[in-house]
Amino acid sequence: MALKATIVVGNPKPRSRTLKVAETLVEKLLVEGSYELEVIDLADHTAEIFAWPSEEMAALNARVAESDLAVFASPTYKATYTGLLKAFLDRYPANGLSGVTAIPVLTGADLTHSMGPTVNLAPLLVELGATVPGRGFYFVAGQMDRLDEIVETAAQEYIANLGRLAAVAGATRSLTPASAPVS
Repeated sequence: MALKATIVVGNPKPRSRTLKVAETLVEKLLVEGSYELEVIDLADHTAEIFAWPSEEMAALNARVAESDLAVFASPTYKATYTGLLKAFLDRYPANGLSGVTAIPVLTGADLTHSMGPTVNLAPLLVELGATVPGRGFYFVAGQMDRLDEIVETAAQEYIANLGRLAAVAGATRSLTPASAPVS
């Protein structure tokens, strides 16, 4: 069974450089043919993003919550992610991303806000129950000519982190009814 990967892009501009960065990260991170990728470009859903309730948005949220890996990408707006991405993530209940490995990605004009994905977006993803395998990834948009090289370095760091997590997971005890956490 193929790994389910999803990219959620909060750029108000459709088919943006931010999307390209996120797609490249998934390509560098995962083995070709081992995954199915869905891209949710929130710019294509602006008519529904603030509609409550919305069957369309609920379906998108559910598909992301069923992912094994989700990359949440946004340009940097006011030192953090866009309101478009925030509105999408606000639809999740507590632990709504439980079981999802999530990578926060921000793009920006320079390194001024390079801690943004780690300081601002990663804590929200963790609060929603996702596992974040390392610091967030920040990409300077003016370096598109070095995209492959820069993303490869970030992917190698995530691969190393995920490998260490897999080693720990392999050594953990199975949950039995007697040792299962009480809700």
